[in-house]
Amino acid sequence: MTDNPKLLSLLGMCRRAGKLSCGHDAAVGSIRSKSAKLCLLSSDSSQRLRKEIEREAAFDGRDIPVGTLFSTIDEIGRATGLKSAVLTVNDEGFAKTMLGLLNKSNR
Repeated sequence: MTDNPKLLSLLGMCRRAGKLSCGHDAAVGSIRSKSAKLCLLSSDSSQRLRKEIEREAAFDGRDIPVGTLFSTIDEIGRATGLKSAVLTVNDEGFAKTMLGLLNKSNR
């Protein structure tokens, strides 16, 4: 099963707008600086990575939503130009729209 193509398209737009942090270090950095509004993990990310990101997102009252995409690292790479198992969306508008699409696809 793949994500809604609109979600992957939004990831690409978010990347071009400079509002996406791709990769472990960049994502953790944006979480810690509280610029992340949404964390996204690929479907083939490791359990260890998922637990670490969930812990970081909830630490110190940050309460940043974490979602898992149906897309693999390769599919995310095609949409954003960067292969990554973890991404953070650093824009409130993009994050809100993507969270709505994620919730819709998880029903």
